[in-house]
Amino acid sequence: MSDSIRVVVVDDHDVVRKGVIAYLMTEPELDIVGEANSGNEGAKVAIKEQPDVVLMDLIMENGTGIEATEKIMKELPDCKIIILTSYYDDEKVFPALEAGAFSYMLKTSSADEIAEAIKKASRGETYIEPKVANKMMTRFRTQEKKPHEDLTERELEVLMCIGDGLTNQEISDKLYIGIKTVKTHVSNILSKLDVYDRTQAAVYAHKNGLIRKQNL
Repeated sequence: MSDSIRVVVVDDHDVVRKGVIAYLMTEPELDIVGEANSGNEGAKVAIKEQPDVVLMDLIMENGTGIEATEKIMKELPDCKIIILTSYYDDEKVFPALEAGAFSYMLKTSSADEIAEAIKKASRGETYIEPKVANKMMTRFRTQEKKPHEDLTERELEVLMCIGDGLTNQEISDKLYIGIKTVKTHVSNILSKLDVYDRTQAAVYAHKNGLIRKQNL
């Protein structure tokens, strides 16, 4: 079995772990080289056996799956770790992926899907549970979005004026709005940009190209 995929299974539920192993052993391409019932033990077994793929539970006593993933990736950067868990909340998903997990699956996945994910991982193909993928895309869009994109059209105009160094009175005169309205817009801008004063708002405007002195 020199071309087989070496696999370690880590899960603190014996029935689950043994059941997964029993099925995986029926797959001729897979070679189960180790198992463990805790994160700490899983990391030790993986580092010793140097598998191609580790099937890793997340919530375990004596070392979580995230901690084990970090340890394994530090020693075996080429190892592919597949998280297999019942959880897909942000507090579990993103720390696991940041720790180096290659794929993320839920325990509602079928045995066939788990086996296929292991084979894909060995070929460098990741698998992300659709529910988790949706969370990743949502976070990606949020991170990509600039704070000023939440400003209203008028607030954006006021920010541009701040970036151009105008005082509240000058902004009032330029945009034909009352001074109290200007102050309200400035307050909203500072809150949305999460800055402390108009100086920081002006710096933000310059960094993001939100100035238009040529139009004054």
